[in-house]
Amino acid sequence: MYPKIKELIADFSVDNISDERKQILNPVVEFIKDKKKKNEAIRLNFICTHNSRRSHLSQIWAQTMATYFGVQNVNCYSGGTEATAMFPKVAETLEKQGFEILKLSESTNPVYAVKYAANAHAVICFSKTYDHSFNPKSDYAAVMTCNNADVGCPVVLGAEARFPVKFNDPKAYDGTELMDAKYAERSLEIAQELFYVFKNVI
Repeated sequence: MYPKIKELIADFSVDNISDERKQILNPVVEFIKDKKKKNEAIRLNFICTHNSRRSHLSQIWAQTMATYFGVQNVNCYSGGTEATAMFPKVAETLEKQGFEILKLSESTNPVYAVKYAANAHAVICFSKTYDHSFNPKSDYAAVMTCNNADVGCPVVLGAEARFPVKFNDPKAYDGTELMDAKYAERSLEIAQELFYVFKNVI
């Protein structure tokens, strides 16, 4: 794992997670533990309306934490109720936090390869609907990362479990002086909560 990411994670603590958030996250912990106990593939699909910010951050950090804690057979995905594009500030934020970002295509919906370790598979990120062919069709957990997707997508086809784990949208700060700080803050909030999830799986 790249040193800067390891340094960030080393500063995380489960004590920083409120009891209220732990209650929201614990069903995700139990889902992963159950799959792990049965030696089954663990598929997590993080879903937000536009698949542009929070769902990508969640997908990337979940895959990173699975590797950090040595939890095997974890595959993380993301999708939306509609496709737009991964917002460029997400890639910029992750790069500042130690990830290697490779932009694989130039288009209105570019494809990014995000690496957290030199010898790990890159996480492939682009905006897509949750049921896109790139994502699993069945036997996965739908982790709803925003209010709109949770309300607007009452049935997630193929999901065997659904967990509302919602985060505030950093989009609210786009174009303001607080934009960089709020994107970094949201990324680390998501990272620390997924740290809690995977630490409690092992």
